[in-house]
Amino acid sequence: MLLDLFPKYKKSGGNLDILKEELSAFYTYGPFTPRISFEDGFVTIEIDTQRIVSEERDFERAMKLCQERRFTEAKKLLIELISKNPTNSEYHRNLGQVYSEEGNQEEAINELIDALKWNPKNAYAAIMMGNIFAKFKDDVETAKKYYNAAIDSNPKDFIAINNLGTTLIQAGKWDEGKQYLEKAHEINPKYPNNLYGLALANQQGGNTELAFDFAIECMKNCDKNNQNLFNHALSVAIKTAEELLDQETGNHIFESYKEILEEKSGKEIRLEKDGSIETAAKIEFAENHNRPYHLIKYQSEKKAVEHLMMHELVHLDFTTQAREAHDNRLFFSSGEHRRQFIKDHSKDIYRLNKEGFDEKSITHYVNALFEGMNRQIFNAPIDLFIEDFLYKNYSRLRPYQFISLYGILMEGKDAVTHKKATKLSPKDILKASRILNVVGALQFKELYGFDVISKFEANQLELKEADRLYEEFNEYRNDRKPGEEYELVQHWGEDFKFDKYFELLEEESFRDRVNPEKLIDDLQEDPFELESQSKQQEKNK
Repeated sequence: MLLDLFPKYKKSGGNLDILKEELSAFYTYGPFTPRISFEDGFVTIEIDTQRIVSEERDFERAMKLCQERRFTEAKKLLIELISKNPTNSEYHRNLGQVYSEEGNQEEAINELIDALKWNPKNAYAAIMMGNIFAKFKDDVETAKKYYNAAIDSNPKDFIAINNLGTTLIQAGKWDEGKQYLEKAHEINPKYPNNLYGLALANQQGGNTELAFDFAIECMKNCDKNNQNLFNHALSVAIKTAEELLDQETGNHIFESYKEILEEKSGKEIRLEKDGSIETAAKIEFAENHNRPYHLIKYQSEKKAVEHLMMHELVHLDFTTQAREAHDNRLFFSSGEHRRQFIKDHSKDIYRLNKEGFDEKSITHYVNALFEGMNRQIFNAPIDLFIEDFLYKNYSRLRPYQFISLYGILMEGKDAVTHKKATKLSPKDILKASRILNVVGALQFKELYGFDVISKFEANQLELKEADRLYEEFNEYRNDRKPGEEYELVQHWGEDFKFDKYFELLEEESFRDRVNPEKLIDDLQEDPFELESQSKQQEKNK
């Protein structure tokens, strides 16, 4: 039965040393190894359970103190443990790490040597020795010996392999070091230290796109304990992204996609520089403006504007898909919707008047609120699908997307945290805007590993609601059918109780009755219908 239980022993043909290794590995508990002996055909395995119980509590406490960087207290506990059980390799290894953290590298080396004497296969001790000789002794050759010792005992030890690669790179041996980094990456593609090393190695080698990709992957895999590493990776991501922007790859991607959509939609797509538009880029559909072509207006001076131009093309793509499926929707907001908005926010309007704002200022402000709120309700859910599409299908556009989305989020942050804005804005609109901005930040975190959620100063209920909305998006994202994005627009409008300010109408039956773009234009020019009322009065005369 022993042969079946321990296959390495069976394969060795009855080698007792192999059996001893297998038994020791199986019955080891944390840093506590059993005593194994063979006599008269029997195996004796002695496990000092009393010592385990008494020492484990202190050892765990020492580890916690180390995590809290309370090294003086941890050191005292570890020295006491070693006095009770000097043969425990892990006690020496952790004490060595404490000495190293305190800057006492000589004592660290002494303890790590003891750790390796008691267990020559203690890979973590060997890696730490390599780290000390590489970082503090500037002795690459000795460091290599210890790293290789760890690798020999475990060829899959990605940490040792990565550290060896890093050491070689620091010694100026970029090509050799990069090979080890790539080997470590094959074993564990999510180790953040390795991803950062590969970002630097590729940046040094002039492979800027790969450097950006590895920097982003590093950011995604950093946890709260890797903040310094995250900051370094963020710096590389920003620098490489801006270098890639200078190469104008985005223009080529845009032109290629534009040609595809011109054929798909059956209409020409024209471009027009326009510094007067409120957003960096916007599309005017041919059908909404009675033109034979679609028009994309853009602000050429905006950084990474190519991303937003691509964003508008995806809007057209989705609309074309929905139209082919006879399921396209038009966002319609009438004078009646506007009147309801003004009625619901009459107290806010009255408050502005009491604070001394004149009618013209109030008119402009309430118009901006109504238009901005409707724009955000319509665009926020659709934009999630668009950015997901761009990220998955246009990897070379990601540097543009990264820079552009960050800029958009920071503009949104300013809008919902600015003291004057938060004081003047109606609570329901401010709350909805904050939540929808957090939803965008959740996607940004998922795509690029950059968490900016806290910047929006959302409370717990708002954060919870943003999580719920993003989860609803996730239910649609992977199998979205043409036109389904409008379901989210309707759902989210209802969730915020803003659905009374707009309608989503089926295009084919609605197109002949009214031009929605004209309604928006009228809304911008005469938000309180003052001009319309005046004209009606003239008629009555």
